[in-house]
Amino acid sequence: MEEPLCCCEYVDRRGRRNHLAACCCDCEELDDGCDRWLTCKSLPPGALERIADTIADRLRVPWFSGAVKINVSLVPPLVLLPVFLHVAALHFLLGLIILTSLPVVVLWYYYLTHRRKERTLFFLSLGLFSLGYMYYVFLREVVPRGHVEHSQVVTLTCGLILMLAALSRAKKDPGYLPIPAGNEKPSHQGLHNKSIRGSSGGLRGISGAASSRAVNGEAKGYCSMSAEQPAGVKKDWCTKCQLVRPARAGHCRLCGRCVRRLDHHCVWINSCVGEQNHQAFILALSFFMLTSVYGITLTLHTICRGRSLFVALFYCPGAYSDYSSALSFTCVWYCAIVTAGMGYILLIQLLNISYNVTEREARLALRDNTGRRLLGGLVIDTGQYNRGLLCNWGHFLSLGASPPQRSAEDIV
Repeated sequence: MEEPLCCCEYVDRRGRRNHLAACCCDCEELDDGCDRWLTCKSLPPGALERIADTIADRLRVPWFSGAVKINVSLVPPLVLLPVFLHVAALHFLLGLIILTSLPVVVLWYYYLTHRRKERTLFFLSLGLFSLGYMYYVFLREVVPRGHVEHSQVVTLTCGLILMLAALSRAKKDPGYLPIPAGNEKPSHQGLHNKSIRGSSGGLRGISGAASSRAVNGEAKGYCSMSAEQPAGVKKDWCTKCQLVRPARAGHCRLCGRCVRRLDHHCVWINSCVGEQNHQAFILALSFFMLTSVYGITLTLHTICRGRSLFVALFYCPGAYSDYSSALSFTCVWYCAIVTAGMGYILLIQLLNISYNVTEREARLALRDNTGRRLLGGLVIDTGQYNRGLLCNWGHFLSLGASPPQRSAEDIV
C-alpha cells in the first residue's frame, strides 16, 4: 500500500512521485534548452512545447491531499492586469499606449487558442478578476471621496451579485446530448432501405423508424407552426459522438460534445451557449452592461465634478492631478473598452434572437451563401426558423422548458 501524499507532494505527468521543493531539479528539457541557448544553438523541434508542459506540470500549490496543479492560463490576468493599470495611471501617454494594446493582445490570444482548438481559462479568469479589481478600486479610491451614497454602493453591489449569479447559471449544462454508453458506433443493420444523404457533419436525414423515434428537444414556440422543425429540416448523424442530433443541434469541437440548439462556444464563460443556458447568458450580459455603465457613471461624477458623462469620459482636466484620480480614470476607460465589446456581443445576440437564428446557423449560412444580410450585415436571416418578432422571442423565452430527451441509445 502506497504512503499517502503530504501537502507538498504530487504525482507528475510521468506518474512519478515528486515534491514542490524539487521543482527546479531533474528538468532535462529546461537544462538542455539553457545549454543550447548559452552555446547559441537552435532548439530541436518541439523543445519549447516540452519545456512549457514541464513548467505547467510543476506549477502547483500545497493542499491537504497533495499539491494541486494550477492552470497556467489563470496566472497572467492576476499578475499583469494590476501592473498594466497602475503603469497606465502614471501618465496620459502611457495610458493611451497600454489601453490601446490590451484589446489587441487579447484578440491575438483568442485567435491563437481558437486556431489550435484549445480550451483556456484565461478569458474567464480575466473577466472575473477584472470585475473584482474594478470593484476594489471603486471601494478604495472612489467611495472615500464622499460623493457616492451608501444606497448607490448597495445598488452597484447588488448588480454585481446578480450578474455573477446569472454567470454561474450560464456556466452549467448548455444542453449536452447524452453520449451512448462506451461511445461505440451503433449497428447500421436495417438501414439499407433508408434515405441517407451526405453532409459536412456526417450522415444527414436518417428517416424511417430511427428518425420517427428521435426527439426534437426544442421548444415548440407560440405559433401554429413550430419554429423549430419546419418541413424539410432533417436530423444529423454525428460521427464523433455517435448519435443522431435533433434539429439545430451542433457539435462543439472545443468541448467535444453535441449541444442542443448550439449558438456558439463562448470563451468568456469557457463553455458552450446552447438551449439550456442561452437565457442565463443573455441575462448575465444584460446585468454586466447595466452594472458597468452605472459604475462608470458614479466614478466619473466623482472625479470629474460638474461634467456630463460623455464629456467627462473624453475631457477631464483634473484626472491626472493625483495618482488616485488617475488610477480611477484609467479603470473607467478600461471598463468602457470592455463594456463596448460586451455591448456589441449583446446587440448581436438580441438581433439573432429577434430573427430566430443562432451564431452557428449564421456562420453556416454565410459559408453556403444561403442567408440574407440585414441591418448592414449585423444579422444573417436564414429564413428557416424566422416566424416573426413576437413568435421568435416567445420561443426563446421558452427554451429549456421542453421535457427531457430520451437517451441517444434509444434514438438509434
